[in-house]
Amino acid sequence: MGHGEISARQAYEITTRAFPFRDLAAETFREIVRELSSNRLLWLDEDADRLEKSGGTWKYFYDNLSMIPDETTYGVEDVASGRQIGTLDERFVVDFAEPGEVFIQRGEMWRIVEIDEEEGSVTVSPIEDPGGEVPSWTGQEIPVPYAVAQDVGSLRASARQQFDAGNSRETVARWLCELYPTDEHTANEALAQIERHTEAMPDADRIVLESHGREFLLNAPFGHKINDTLGRVISALIGQQTGSSVGLETDPYRIELEVPRGISHGDIVDVLETTTPEHVAGVIELGLKRSDVLKFTLAQVAAKFGALKRWRGSSSFGRSRMLDALADTPVYEEALRVVQYEELAVPETIDLLRRVQDGDVTISTVSGRTPIGTGGRSSGRELLTPENADASVIQTVKERIQDDRMLLVCLHCLDWERTQQVKRVPDQPQCPNCDSTQIAALNPWADEVVDAVNAAEKDDEQEKMTERAYRAANLVQSHGKQAVIALAARGVGPHNAARIIAKLRENEADFYRDILSQEQQYARTKAFWD
Repeated sequence: MGHGEISARQAYEITTRAFPFRDLAAETFREIVRELSSNRLLWLDEDADRLEKSGGTWKYFYDNLSMIPDETTYGVEDVASGRQIGTLDERFVVDFAEPGEVFIQRGEMWRIVEIDEEEGSVTVSPIEDPGGEVPSWTGQEIPVPYAVAQDVGSLRASARQQFDAGNSRETVARWLCELYPTDEHTANEALAQIERHTEAMPDADRIVLESHGREFLLNAPFGHKINDTLGRVISALIGQQTGSSVGLETDPYRIELEVPRGISHGDIVDVLETTTPEHVAGVIELGLKRSDVLKFTLAQVAAKFGALKRWRGSSSFGRSRMLDALADTPVYEEALRVVQYEELAVPETIDLLRRVQDGDVTISTVSGRTPIGTGGRSSGRELLTPENADASVIQTVKERIQDDRMLLVCLHCLDWERTQQVKRVPDQPQCPNCDSTQIAALNPWADEVVDAVNAAEKDDEQEKMTERAYRAANLVQSHGKQAVIALAARGVGPHNAARIIAKLRENEADFYRDILSQEQQYARTKAFWD
Protein backbone atom coordinates (compact mmCIF):
# COMPACT_ATOMS: atom_id res chain seq x y z
CA MET A 1 0.00 0.00 0.00
CA GLY A 2 2.99 2.26 0.37
CA HIS A 3 3.68 2.23 -3.37
CA GLY A 4 1.76 4.42 -5.79
CA GLU A 5 2.62 1.93 -8.49
CA ILE A 6 4.86 -1.11 -8.60
CA SER A 7 6.00 -3.66 -11.13
CA ALA A 8 4.23 -7.00 -10.99
CA ARG A 9 7.61 -8.78 -10.67
CA GLN A 10 8.55 -6.68 -7.64
CA ALA A 11 5.13 -7.24 -6.05
CA TYR A 12 5.56 -10.98 -6.53
CA GLU A 13 9.01 -10.93 -4.91
CA ILE A 14 7.68 -8.97 -1.90
CA THR A 15 4.77 -11.37 -1.51
CA THR A 16 6.89 -14.52 -1.63
CA ARG A 17 9.24 -13.15 1.04
CA ALA A 18 6.36 -13.69 3.49
CA PHE A 19 6.60 -17.19 4.96
CA PRO A 20 2.97 -18.28 4.22
CA PHE A 21 3.45 -17.42 0.52
CA ARG A 22 7.03 -18.59 0.06
CA ASP A 23 5.95 -21.34 -2.36
CA LEU A 24 3.43 -19.25 -4.29
CA ALA A 25 3.80 -20.01 -7.99
CA ALA A 26 4.26 -17.07 -10.36
CA GLU A 27 1.34 -18.22 -12.54
CA THR A 28 -0.96 -18.42 -9.49
CA PHE A 29 0.11 -14.90 -8.51
CA ARG A 30 -0.70 -13.63 -12.01
CA GLU A 31 -4.17 -15.24 -11.91
CA ILE A 32 -4.92 -13.66 -8.54
CA VAL A 33 -3.77 -10.22 -9.71
CA ARG A 34 -5.95 -10.51 -12.82
CA GLU A 35 -8.92 -11.45 -10.61
CA LEU A 36 -8.34 -8.45 -8.32
CA SER A 37 -8.02 -6.21 -11.36
CA SER A 38 -11.28 -7.49 -12.84
CA ASN A 39 -12.94 -6.68 -9.51
CA ARG A 40 -11.47 -3.13 -9.72
CA LEU A 41 -9.45 -3.45 -6.53
CA LEU A 42 -6.30 -2.44 -8.44
CA TRP A 43 -5.22 -1.53 -11.95
CA LEU A 44 -3.13 -3.98 -13.94
CA ASP A 45 -1.19 -3.07 -17.06
CA GLU A 46 0.24 -6.38 -18.25
CA ASP A 47 2.09 -4.82 -21.21
CA ALA A 48 3.94 -2.44 -18.90
CA ASP A 49 4.24 -5.01 -16.07
CA ARG A 50 2.70 -2.45 -13.69
CA LEU A 51 0.25 -2.51 -10.78
CA GLU A 52 -1.48 0.64 -9.52
CA LYS A 53 -3.94 1.46 -6.76
CA SER A 54 -7.51 2.04 -7.96
CA GLY A 55 -10.38 3.97 -6.43
CA GLY A 56 -11.48 0.86 -4.51
CA THR A 57 -8.04 -0.11 -3.18
CA TRP A 58 -8.07 1.91 0.05
CA LYS A 59 -11.66 1.02 0.87
CA TYR A 60 -10.90 -2.66 0.34
CA PHE A 61 -7.77 -2.37 2.48
CA TYR A 62 -9.61 -0.90 5.47
CA ASP A 63 -12.62 -3.19 5.08
CA ASN A 64 -10.35 -6.23 5.19
CA LEU A 65 -7.80 -5.40 7.89
CA SER A 66 -9.05 -8.57 9.59
CA MET A 67 -8.96 -11.77 7.57
CA ILE A 68 -11.59 -13.36 9.83
CA PRO A 69 -14.57 -13.96 7.49
CA ASP A 70 -17.64 -11.82 8.12
CA GLU A 71 -20.62 -13.89 9.21
CA THR A 72 -24.06 -12.52 9.93
CA THR A 73 -26.51 -13.83 12.50
CA TYR A 74 -30.20 -14.56 12.30
CA GLY A 75 -32.57 -13.62 15.11
CA VAL A 76 -34.67 -16.50 16.47
CA GLU A 77 -38.26 -15.56 17.30
CA ASP A 78 -40.57 -17.76 19.36
CA VAL A 79 -43.95 -17.90 17.64
CA ALA A 80 -45.62 -18.56 21.02
CA SER A 81 -44.29 -15.56 22.93
CA GLY A 82 -43.40 -13.30 20.00
CA ARG A 83 -40.04 -12.60 21.65
CA GLN A 84 -36.52 -13.15 20.36
CA ILE A 85 -34.96 -16.06 22.20
CA GLY A 86 -31.47 -15.94 20.67
CA THR A 87 -29.52 -15.91 17.44
CA LEU A 88 -28.22 -18.46 14.95
CA ASP A 89 -24.99 -18.19 13.01
CA GLU A 90 -25.20 -17.87 9.27
CA ARG A 91 -23.34 -21.16 8.80
CA PHE A 92 -26.02 -22.98 10.79
CA VAL A 93 -28.79 -21.50 8.63
CA VAL A 94 -26.92 -22.36 5.41
CA ASP A 95 -25.90 -25.90 6.34
CA PHE A 96 -28.91 -27.03 8.34
CA ALA A 97 -31.91 -24.80 8.79
CA GLU A 98 -35.08 -25.84 6.99
CA PRO A 99 -38.72 -25.66 8.12
CA GLY A 100 -39.47 -28.68 10.27
CA GLU A 101 -35.93 -29.25 11.56
CA VAL A 102 -35.40 -29.49 15.32
CA PHE A 103 -32.54 -27.94 17.29
CA ILE A 104 -31.68 -27.02 20.87
CA GLN A 105 -31.27 -23.45 22.12
CA ARG A 106 -31.36 -22.10 25.68
CA GLY A 107 -31.64 -25.69 26.90
CA GLU A 108 -34.97 -26.21 25.10
CA MET A 109 -35.98 -27.94 21.87
CA TRP A 110 -37.41 -25.88 19.01
CA ARG A 111 -38.83 -26.67 15.58
CA ILE A 112 -38.13 -24.26 12.70
CA VAL A 113 -41.35 -22.84 11.28
CA GLU A 114 -40.09 -20.25 8.79
CA ILE A 115 -36.86 -18.62 7.60
CA ASP A 116 -37.10 -14.98 6.50
CA GLU A 117 -34.00 -14.26 4.41
CA GLU A 118 -34.72 -10.55 3.91
CA GLU A 119 -35.30 -9.84 7.61
CA GLY A 120 -32.58 -12.25 8.73
CA SER A 121 -34.87 -14.06 11.15
CA VAL A 122 -35.91 -17.63 11.95
CA THR A 123 -39.36 -18.27 13.42
CA VAL A 124 -39.56 -21.30 15.69
CA SER A 125 -42.14 -23.07 17.81
CA PRO A 126 -41.35 -24.88 21.07
CA ILE A 127 -41.51 -28.66 21.06
CA GLU A 128 -44.57 -29.48 23.11
CA ASP A 129 -43.66 -33.13 23.74
CA PRO A 130 -39.87 -33.67 23.66
CA GLY A 131 -40.21 -37.34 24.49
CA GLY A 132 -40.63 -38.36 20.88
CA GLU A 133 -38.16 -35.91 19.37
CA VAL A 134 -34.46 -36.17 18.65
CA PRO A 135 -32.67 -32.94 17.64
CA SER A 136 -31.64 -32.94 13.99
CA TRP A 137 -28.58 -30.86 14.84
CA THR A 138 -26.42 -30.95 17.96
CA GLY A 139 -24.08 -28.04 17.32
CA GLN A 140 -20.54 -27.81 16.02
CA GLU A 141 -18.20 -29.72 18.28
CA ILE A 142 -14.62 -28.72 19.06
CA PRO A 143 -12.62 -30.97 16.71
CA VAL A 144 -10.90 -33.90 18.42
CA PRO A 145 -7.43 -34.14 16.86
CA TYR A 146 -5.96 -37.31 15.43
CA ALA A 147 -3.46 -37.80 18.28
CA VAL A 148 -6.16 -37.67 20.97
CA ALA A 149 -8.43 -40.07 19.10
CA GLN A 150 -5.49 -42.47 18.63
CA ASP A 151 -4.77 -42.36 22.37
CA VAL A 152 -8.40 -43.31 23.02
CA GLY A 153 -8.04 -46.25 20.63
CA SER A 154 -4.85 -47.44 22.36
CA LEU A 155 -6.50 -47.05 25.77
CA ARG A 156 -9.43 -49.20 24.64
CA ALA A 157 -7.08 -51.95 23.49
CA SER A 158 -5.10 -51.90 26.77
CA ALA A 159 -8.27 -51.98 28.88
CA ARG A 160 -9.70 -54.85 26.82
CA GLN A 161 -6.50 -56.84 27.36
CA GLN A 162 -6.89 -56.43 31.11
CA PHE A 163 -10.49 -57.64 30.99
CA ASP A 164 -9.40 -60.61 28.87
CA ALA A 165 -6.79 -61.40 31.54
CA GLY A 166 -9.60 -61.81 34.09
CA ASN A 167 -9.33 -58.47 35.90
CA SER A 168 -12.50 -56.93 37.34
CA ARG A 169 -13.81 -53.53 36.25
CA GLU A 170 -12.83 -52.10 39.66
CA THR A 171 -9.24 -53.30 39.16
CA VAL A 172 -9.05 -51.85 35.66
CA ALA A 173 -10.58 -48.58 36.95
CA ARG A 174 -7.81 -48.26 39.56
CA TRP A 175 -5.25 -48.81 36.80
CA LEU A 176 -6.90 -46.09 34.73
CA CYS A 177 -6.78 -43.68 37.69
CA GLU A 178 -3.01 -44.12 37.81
CA LEU A 179 -2.74 -42.99 34.19
CA TYR A 180 -5.24 -40.11 34.17
CA PRO A 181 -6.45 -37.54 36.74
CA THR A 182 -9.86 -39.04 37.40
CA ASP A 183 -11.73 -40.80 40.21
CA GLU A 184 -12.61 -44.49 40.37
CA HIS A 185 -16.35 -43.96 39.95
CA THR A 186 -15.89 -42.02 36.70
CA ALA A 187 -13.32 -44.50 35.40
CA ASN A 188 -15.61 -47.40 36.32
CA GLU A 189 -18.49 -45.91 34.33
CA ALA A 190 -16.26 -45.15 31.33
CA LEU A 191 -15.06 -48.77 31.22
CA ALA A 192 -18.58 -50.25 31.04
CA GLN A 193 -18.70 -50.15 27.21
CA ILE A 194 -15.28 -51.77 26.88
CA GLU A 195 -16.17 -54.52 29.34
CA ARG A 196 -19.35 -55.36 27.38
CA HIS A 197 -17.54 -55.22 24.02
CA THR A 198 -16.42 -58.78 23.33
CA GLU A 199 -16.01 -58.49 19.54
CA ALA A 200 -12.94 -57.13 17.75
CA MET A 201 -11.85 -53.98 19.55
CA PRO A 202 -11.41 -50.80 17.43
CA ASP A 203 -8.05 -49.33 18.36
CA ALA A 204 -5.30 -47.13 16.95
CA ASP A 205 -4.46 -49.67 14.22
CA ARG A 206 -7.80 -51.40 13.65
CA ILE A 207 -11.04 -50.30 12.02
CA VAL A 208 -14.11 -52.31 13.03
CA LEU A 209 -16.96 -52.30 10.50
CA GLU A 210 -20.39 -53.23 11.87
CA SER A 211 -23.85 -53.10 10.35
CA HIS A 212 -27.55 -53.18 11.06
CA GLY A 213 -29.90 -53.26 8.08
CA ARG A 214 -28.90 -50.48 5.68
CA GLU A 215 -26.76 -48.74 8.30
CA PHE A 216 -23.00 -49.38 8.35
CA LEU A 217 -20.72 -48.01 11.02
CA LEU A 218 -16.95 -47.84 10.94
CA ASN A 219 -15.40 -47.62 14.38
CA ALA A 220 -12.38 -45.54 13.45
CA PRO A 221 -10.49 -43.57 16.14
CA PHE A 222 -8.88 -41.01 13.82
CA GLY A 223 -10.42 -37.72 14.96
CA HIS A 224 -13.06 -35.40 13.54
CA LYS A 225 -11.34 -34.17 10.38
CA ILE A 226 -9.97 -37.47 9.10
CA ASN A 227 -13.25 -39.27 9.79
CA ASP A 228 -15.21 -36.53 8.03
CA THR A 229 -12.88 -36.70 5.03
CA LEU A 230 -12.81 -40.50 4.88
CA GLY A 231 -16.59 -40.63 5.29
CA ARG A 232 -17.03 -38.24 2.34
CA VAL A 233 -14.74 -40.40 0.18
CA ILE A 234 -16.62 -43.60 1.01
CA SER A 235 -20.07 -42.04 0.58
CA ALA A 236 -19.08 -40.42 -2.75
CA LEU A 237 -17.71 -43.67 -4.19
CA ILE A 238 -20.59 -45.84 -2.91
CA GLY A 239 -23.03 -43.24 -4.24
CA GLN A 240 -21.31 -43.26 -7.61
CA GLN A 241 -21.39 -47.06 -7.65
CA THR A 242 -25.12 -47.31 -6.86
CA GLY A 243 -26.41 -44.08 -8.40
CA SER A 244 -28.12 -43.25 -5.10
CA SER A 245 -27.40 -40.83 -2.28
CA VAL A 246 -25.63 -42.06 0.85
CA GLY A 247 -26.34 -40.69 4.33
CA LEU A 248 -23.27 -39.70 6.36
CA GLU A 249 -22.72 -38.87 10.03
CA THR A 250 -19.32 -38.71 11.70
CA ASP A 251 -17.71 -38.12 15.07
CA PRO A 252 -14.06 -38.51 16.22
CA TYR A 253 -14.43 -42.28 16.65
CA ARG A 254 -17.14 -43.35 14.18
CA ILE A 255 -18.24 -43.01 10.56
CA GLU A 256 -21.89 -43.95 10.07
CA LEU A 257 -23.32 -44.55 6.60
CA GLU A 258 -26.89 -45.16 5.48
CA VAL A 259 -26.52 -46.92 2.16
CA PRO A 260 -28.86 -48.16 -0.61
CA ARG A 261 -30.02 -51.77 -0.54
CA GLY A 262 -27.58 -54.28 -1.94
CA ILE A 263 -24.45 -52.80 -0.35
CA SER A 264 -22.48 -55.24 1.82
CA HIS A 265 -19.49 -55.16 4.15
CA GLY A 266 -17.35 -56.22 1.23
CA ASP A 267 -18.28 -53.15 -0.83
CA ILE A 268 -17.13 -50.76 1.88
CA VAL A 269 -13.97 -52.76 2.62
CA ASP A 270 -13.27 -52.77 -1.14
CA VAL A 271 -13.42 -48.94 -1.22
CA LEU A 272 -10.88 -48.72 1.60
CA GLU A 273 -8.52 -51.31 0.13
CA THR A 274 -8.62 -50.41 -3.58
CA THR A 275 -9.12 -46.64 -3.79
CA THR A 276 -5.93 -45.03 -5.04
CA PRO A 277 -4.84 -42.67 -2.24
CA GLU A 278 -3.74 -40.00 -4.72
CA HIS A 279 -7.33 -39.81 -6.03
CA VAL A 280 -8.74 -38.69 -2.65
CA ALA A 281 -8.47 -34.97 -3.43
CA GLY A 282 -10.32 -35.42 -6.73
CA VAL A 283 -13.05 -37.52 -5.14
CA ILE A 284 -13.49 -34.94 -2.39
CA GLU A 285 -13.71 -32.11 -4.94
CA LEU A 286 -16.42 -33.94 -6.88
CA GLY A 287 -18.35 -34.54 -3.68
CA LEU A 288 -18.00 -30.93 -2.58
CA LYS A 289 -19.05 -29.27 -5.82
CA ARG A 290 -22.73 -29.03 -4.88
CA SER A 291 -22.28 -29.05 -1.12
CA ASP A 292 -23.43 -26.20 1.08
CA VAL A 293 -20.09 -26.07 2.90
CA LEU A 294 -18.25 -25.20 -0.35
CA LYS A 295 -20.89 -22.66 -1.41
CA PHE A 296 -20.73 -20.99 1.99
CA THR A 297 -16.92 -20.85 1.97
CA LEU A 298 -16.94 -19.66 -1.64
CA ALA A 299 -19.09 -16.68 -0.70
CA GLN A 300 -16.70 -15.71 2.10
CA VAL A 301 -13.65 -16.05 -0.15
CA ALA A 302 -15.39 -14.12 -2.94
CA ALA A 303 -15.98 -11.25 -0.52
CA LYS A 304 -12.25 -11.24 0.33
CA PHE A 305 -11.43 -11.10 -3.38
CA GLY A 306 -13.82 -8.19 -3.84
CA ALA A 307 -16.03 -10.23 -6.17
CA LEU A 308 -18.95 -9.96 -3.77
CA LYS A 309 -19.89 -6.84 -1.85
CA ARG A 310 -22.37 -8.28 0.60
CA TRP A 311 -23.82 -11.74 0.90
CA ARG A 312 -26.34 -13.54 3.05
CA GLY A 313 -25.95 -17.26 2.63
CA SER A 314 -29.44 -18.67 3.04
CA SER A 315 -30.53 -18.65 -0.59
CA SER A 316 -29.67 -21.94 -2.29
CA PHE A 317 -30.52 -20.44 -5.67
CA GLY A 318 -28.07 -17.57 -5.19
CA ARG A 319 -25.30 -19.81 -3.89
CA SER A 320 -25.60 -22.22 -6.82
CA ARG A 321 -25.49 -19.43 -9.38
CA MET A 322 -22.45 -17.96 -7.64
CA LEU A 323 -20.64 -21.32 -7.74
CA ASP A 324 -21.30 -21.63 -11.49
CA ALA A 325 -20.12 -18.06 -12.11
CA LEU A 326 -16.86 -18.47 -10.16
CA ALA A 327 -15.92 -21.98 -11.32
CA ASP A 328 -12.34 -22.24 -12.63
CA THR A 329 -11.31 -18.93 -11.04
CA PRO A 330 -8.74 -18.26 -8.29
CA VAL A 331 -11.72 -17.57 -5.99
CA TYR A 332 -13.04 -21.10 -6.50
CA GLU A 333 -9.58 -22.67 -6.12
CA GLU A 334 -8.99 -20.84 -2.84
CA ALA A 335 -12.41 -21.81 -1.47
CA LEU A 336 -11.74 -25.44 -2.38
CA ARG A 337 -8.32 -25.26 -0.70
CA VAL A 338 -9.87 -23.84 2.50
CA VAL A 339 -12.41 -26.65 2.71
CA GLN A 340 -9.97 -29.44 1.82
CA TYR A 341 -7.08 -28.40 4.03
CA GLU A 342 -8.65 -26.40 6.86
CA GLU A 343 -12.04 -28.01 7.44
CA LEU A 344 -11.12 -31.47 6.17
CA ALA A 345 -7.85 -33.44 6.31
CA VAL A 346 -7.02 -34.60 2.79
CA PRO A 347 -3.26 -35.30 3.23
CA GLU A 348 -3.83 -37.19 6.48
CA THR A 349 -6.62 -39.26 4.91
CA ILE A 350 -4.36 -40.12 1.98
CA ASP A 351 -1.78 -41.37 4.48
CA LEU A 352 -4.42 -43.42 6.32
CA LEU A 353 -5.54 -45.15 3.11
CA ARG A 354 -1.94 -46.01 2.34
CA ARG A 355 -1.57 -47.58 5.79
CA VAL A 356 -4.79 -49.58 5.26
CA GLN A 357 -3.57 -50.87 1.91
CA ASP A 358 -0.11 -51.65 3.32
CA GLY A 359 -1.66 -53.68 6.14
CA ASP A 360 -0.53 -51.35 8.92
CA VAL A 361 -4.20 -50.61 9.74
CA THR A 362 -6.43 -53.70 9.65
CA ILE A 363 -10.18 -53.95 9.04
CA SER A 364 -12.44 -56.31 11.01
CA THR A 365 -16.12 -56.85 10.20
CA VAL A 366 -18.89 -57.57 12.70
CA SER A 367 -22.54 -58.44 12.08
CA GLY A 368 -24.91 -56.44 14.24
CA ARG A 369 -24.18 -53.55 16.57
CA THR A 370 -21.43 -53.42 19.21
CA PRO A 371 -21.34 -51.57 22.55
CA ILE A 372 -18.54 -49.28 21.28
CA GLY A 373 -20.43 -48.57 18.06
CA THR A 374 -23.70 -47.70 19.77
CA GLY A 375 -21.97 -45.82 22.57
CA GLY A 376 -21.78 -42.60 20.57
CA ARG A 377 -25.51 -42.67 19.84
CA SER A 378 -26.98 -43.37 23.26
CA SER A 379 -26.24 -40.18 25.16
CA GLY A 380 -28.80 -37.44 25.12
CA ARG A 381 -31.53 -39.57 23.58
CA GLU A 382 -33.59 -40.21 26.72
CA LEU A 383 -35.88 -37.36 27.67
CA LEU A 384 -38.21 -37.47 30.65
CA THR A 385 -41.58 -36.10 29.61
CA PRO A 386 -44.03 -34.59 32.11
CA GLU A 387 -47.71 -35.42 31.78
CA ASN A 388 -48.53 -31.95 30.37
CA ALA A 389 -45.39 -31.27 28.38
CA ASP A 390 -46.73 -28.13 26.70
CA ALA A 391 -48.20 -26.43 29.79
CA SER A 392 -45.47 -23.77 29.91
CA VAL A 393 -45.84 -23.11 26.17
CA ILE A 394 -49.60 -22.60 26.47
CA GLN A 395 -49.09 -20.29 29.44
CA THR A 396 -46.61 -18.24 27.40
CA VAL A 397 -49.11 -17.89 24.55
CA LYS A 398 -51.83 -16.85 26.97
CA GLU A 399 -49.68 -14.22 28.69
CA ARG A 400 -48.53 -12.77 25.37
CA ILE A 401 -52.05 -12.45 23.98
CA GLN A 402 -53.42 -11.03 27.23
CA ASP A 403 -50.71 -8.33 27.16
CA ASP A 404 -51.40 -7.43 23.51
CA ARG A 405 -53.55 -4.42 22.66
CA MET A 406 -56.62 -4.40 20.43
CA LEU A 407 -58.53 -1.56 18.82
CA LEU A 408 -62.22 -1.79 19.77
CA VAL A 409 -64.61 0.06 17.45
CA CYS A 410 -68.40 0.32 17.73
CA LEU A 411 -69.92 -0.44 14.33
CA HIS A 412 -73.41 0.55 15.45
CA CYS A 413 -72.92 4.24 16.18
CA LEU A 414 -69.47 4.56 14.58
CA ASP A 415 -68.72 7.12 17.25
CA TRP A 416 -66.62 5.18 19.77
CA GLU A 417 -63.24 3.45 19.63
CA ARG A 418 -60.64 2.52 22.22
CA THR A 419 -57.26 0.78 22.25
CA GLN A 420 -57.12 -1.58 25.22
CA GLN A 421 -55.07 -4.50 26.54
CA VAL A 422 -56.84 -7.80 25.96
CA LYS A 423 -56.72 -8.68 29.65
CA ARG A 424 -58.65 -5.47 30.45
CA VAL A 425 -61.42 -6.12 27.94
CA PRO A 426 -64.70 -7.02 29.73
CA ASP A 427 -66.33 -10.39 29.17
CA GLN A 428 -68.88 -8.71 26.90
CA PRO A 429 -67.53 -5.50 25.31
CA GLN A 430 -70.15 -2.78 25.00
CA CYS A 431 -70.22 0.72 23.53
CA PRO A 432 -70.56 3.34 26.33
CA ASN A 433 -72.35 5.69 23.92
CA CYS A 434 -75.10 3.51 22.43
CA ASP A 435 -74.88 0.33 24.59
CA SER A 436 -74.41 -1.78 21.45
CA THR A 437 -72.37 -4.99 21.65
CA GLN A 438 -71.52 -4.85 17.94
CA ILE A 439 -67.86 -4.12 18.69
CA ALA A 440 -65.17 -4.91 16.11
CA ALA A 441 -61.84 -6.08 17.56
CA LEU A 442 -59.06 -4.91 15.24
CA ASN A 443 -55.29 -4.66 15.29
CA PRO A 444 -54.24 -1.40 17.01
CA TRP A 445 -52.62 -0.13 13.78
CA ALA A 446 -55.71 -0.80 11.63
CA ASP A 447 -56.60 2.86 11.10
CA GLU A 448 -57.23 2.20 7.41
CA VAL A 449 -59.98 -0.27 8.38
CA VAL A 450 -61.70 2.39 10.50
CA ASP A 451 -61.40 4.83 7.59
CA ALA A 452 -62.87 2.20 5.25
CA VAL A 453 -65.86 1.61 7.55
CA ASN A 454 -66.55 5.35 7.77
CA ALA A 455 -66.07 6.03 4.04
CA ALA A 456 -69.25 7.08 2.24
CA GLU A 457 -68.02 5.70 -1.08
CA LYS A 458 -65.80 2.63 -0.90
CA ASP A 459 -63.43 1.07 -3.41
CA ASP A 460 -63.10 -2.72 -3.70
CA GLU A 461 -60.37 -2.93 -1.06
CA GLN A 462 -62.36 -0.82 1.41
CA GLU A 463 -65.42 -3.00 0.83
CA LYS A 464 -63.35 -6.07 1.82
CA MET A 465 -62.01 -4.31 4.91
CA THR A 466 -65.50 -3.28 5.96
CA GLU A 467 -66.85 -6.81 5.50
CA ARG A 468 -64.05 -8.25 7.66
CA ALA A 469 -64.68 -5.63 10.34
CA TYR A 470 -68.37 -6.51 10.54
CA ARG A 471 -67.58 -10.22 10.67
CA ALA A 472 -65.21 -9.53 13.57
CA ALA A 473 -67.93 -7.46 15.30
CA ASN A 474 -70.46 -10.26 14.90
CA LEU A 475 -68.04 -12.69 16.55
CA VAL A 476 -67.51 -10.34 19.50
CA GLN A 477 -71.25 -9.77 19.81
CA SER A 478 -71.85 -13.55 19.95
CA HIS A 479 -68.82 -14.73 21.94
CA GLY A 480 -67.57 -11.69 23.85
CA LYS A 481 -64.00 -11.64 25.14
CA GLN A 482 -63.25 -15.11 23.79
CA ALA A 483 -63.58 -13.69 20.26
CA VAL A 484 -61.30 -10.75 21.14
CA ILE A 485 -58.64 -13.21 22.35
CA ALA A 486 -58.86 -15.29 19.16
CA LEU A 487 -58.72 -12.19 16.94
CA ALA A 488 -55.65 -10.94 18.85
CA ALA A 489 -53.61 -13.95 17.68
CA ARG A 490 -51.11 -13.49 14.86
CA GLY A 491 -52.53 -14.21 11.42
CA VAL A 492 -55.99 -15.10 12.77
CA GLY A 493 -58.77 -13.28 10.98
CA PRO A 494 -62.54 -13.56 11.52
CA HIS A 495 -62.81 -16.78 9.49
CA ASN A 496 -60.14 -18.71 11.43
CA ALA A 497 -61.22 -17.14 14.73
CA ALA A 498 -64.74 -18.50 14.15
CA ARG A 499 -63.32 -21.97 13.49
CA ILE A 500 -61.27 -21.86 16.70
CA ILE A 501 -64.23 -20.68 18.78
CA ALA A 502 -66.60 -23.26 17.28
CA LYS A 503 -64.55 -26.23 18.51
CA LEU A 504 -65.84 -28.13 21.51
CA ARG A 505 -63.12 -28.39 24.15
CA GLU A 506 -62.74 -29.37 27.76
CA ASN A 507 -60.61 -26.53 29.11
CA GLU A 508 -59.03 -23.15 28.40
CA ALA A 509 -55.65 -24.72 27.60
CA ASP A 510 -57.15 -26.44 24.55
CA PHE A 511 -58.47 -23.07 23.36
CA TYR A 512 -54.99 -21.52 23.47
CA ARG A 513 -53.49 -24.68 22.00
CA ASP A 514 -55.74 -24.25 18.94
CA ILE A 515 -54.70 -20.58 18.71
CA LEU A 516 -51.02 -21.55 18.76
CA SER A 517 -51.61 -24.16 16.06
CA GLN A 518 -53.20 -21.53 13.82
CA GLU A 519 -50.35 -19.08 14.48
CA GLN A 520 -47.83 -21.74 13.48
CA GLN A 521 -49.77 -22.41 10.29
CA TYR A 522 -49.75 -18.68 9.52
CA ALA A 523 -45.99 -18.44 10.11
CA ARG A 524 -45.39 -21.34 7.71
CA THR A 525 -47.53 -19.91 4.91
CA LYS A 526 -47.20 -16.13 5.19
CA ALA A 527 -44.11 -16.04 2.93
CA PHE A 528 -46.24 -17.50 0.13
CA TRP A 529 -48.93 -14.86 0.51
CA ASP A 530 -46.63 -11.87 1.04
